Amino acid sequence: MKQITVIAMVTLLIFSFVLAGCGGSKTEIKESPQTTLGQELMDLDKAHKGGIITDDEYKKKKKDIMKRYED
Repeated sequence: MKQITVIAMVTLLIFSFVLAGCGGSKTEIKESPQTTLGQELMDLDKAHKGGIITDDEYKKKKKDIMKRYED
């Protein structure tokens, strides 16, 4: 009887280790932006018109924003 209990315990222990390995995949979760494309472009335009950023910075940032929303 004691031998059956030991075998059952060892089996459960092995089974637990096997299950612990499940679900450890490296799935990448892409976060959605908190602002919309339109809002980001309006904020960028406001910074550009306010003289906070240059024409070149404006063009580069606009391109970066548009690229982020392509997917």
